[in-house]
Amino acid sequence: MRIKAINRSEEECTRERSQDLQKVHKNLDPSLHPLEKATEYTRALNAAKLERIFAKPFVAAFAHDDGITCLAKNPQRLNSLIAGSADGDIRLWDIPSRRCLRRLVGHTAGVKGVAATPSGDACVSCSTDCTVRLWRIPAAGMQPAAEPQEAQAALEFHGANGFRAIDHHWQGDRFATAGAQVDVWDHARSEPMSTFRWGAESALSVRFNPVEPEIFTSTGSDRSIALYDLRSSTPIRKLIMQTRSNAIAWNPLEAFNFTVASEDCNLYTYDMRKLDMAACLHQDFVSAVMDLDYSPTGREFVAGSYDRSVRMFSYNGGHSKEVFHTKRMQRVFSVRFSADGSYVFSGSDDMNVRIWKADASAPLGKLLPRQKQTQAYNQALIRRFKHLPEINRIVRHRHVPKPIYKAGKLRRTIVDADARKLQNVMKHSKPGSVKVKPARQKKIVGQEE
Repeated sequence: MRIKAINRSEEECTRERSQDLQKVHKNLDPSLHPLEKATEYTRALNAAKLERIFAKPFVAAFAHDDGITCLAKNPQRLNSLIAGSADGDIRLWDIPSRRCLRRLVGHTAGVKGVAATPSGDACVSCSTDCTVRLWRIPAAGMQPAAEPQEAQAALEFHGANGFRAIDHHWQGDRFATAGAQVDVWDHARSEPMSTFRWGAESALSVRFNPVEPEIFTSTGSDRSIALYDLRSSTPIRKLIMQTRSNAIAWNPLEAFNFTVASEDCNLYTYDMRKLDMAACLHQDFVSAVMDLDYSPTGREFVAGSYDRSVRMFSYNGGHSKEVFHTKRMQRVFSVRFSADGSYVFSGSDDMNVRIWKADASAPLGKLLPRQKQTQAYNQALIRRFKHLPEINRIVRHRHVPKPIYKAGKLRRTIVDADARKLQNVMKHSKPGSVKVKPARQKKIVGQEE
């Protein structure tokens, strides 16, 4: 008689600590696990329920003395956030310690835009008091806990009119401002290097392309979106829409794609090489979208709206995948992603800067390897079974305040009525006489070059 004995090393089977789990050896032969799919479905259902139970996205709030009008993140320091308010006050926040490091005092009217330099040791701000100021900012986390110190501007630039937005070049010492026209400035000159104007009464926002730094774009009060190149003295192309665009953001990993926040409650993603149709239409808001910002990965972006909510979208998703709101939060005027993509910052006119987790159910703090494996396994189960009705309903459901829910319901009723009206017109018209435009093209009026 032959006997086969299972031989295992004692070191592999012995626990290092009493808290460690006993190692279990599993035979992966499918014939021995006939109910494997049913078991995994149950685990996926439980994982989806637990994900919604532990979804607590709100982290903290930083108080100001007036409504928050603009936010900026430091490209070199994860723990730094710059916030400007309507009373002309700019504050530098240390996020982990939740304290204000420095108050930048000098503007006599509301701050409309703030942007950090690529080196991270300075920032520029613009205001409706017709000035642009350059500030030196300290490193967050280096000062002892004390009252925030006041600082004066290192440089000051004057314009003929008030400014609406500002953005810094990704390389060098240049920055662009939006106001009565689009101006490009240099740190070493008191007058603009270049001035661009193309029909609009005023420019509302301006943003440099992070992949192609010489290209930037702006939105105007005449419902236009204009593209510029610093290497030429004239604008490149202009797109005119039916509604005004309040903000714009470039995809950090796709050089040609940008997204605009529109007054018609939607966001539109365009390819700058083909502006006759939007690449994607993002909807779910019930009021004007005021600001947006992309994640460093380029796979998602966050947007804030006048309807007092913050939503996250996939770069190619038509509907939001997450919504943030609180009872006290009012109209959101500025949003930003953290430099590591883990957090979202929002500024509203209730005088607070709020921090949210980008992944609402992600645990805070350092995780053990076993916890990371469990989390990855649960996410893989949800992705595998998310098309099934019971799990899909749990994963997609988000609670929203009653005013937003009622406004969204009314908006859907209007959209459905318009669709029925169009179908009836087509039904009683000569075939081919009614031209139907897709939703991604419907809001475009024309182009100019």
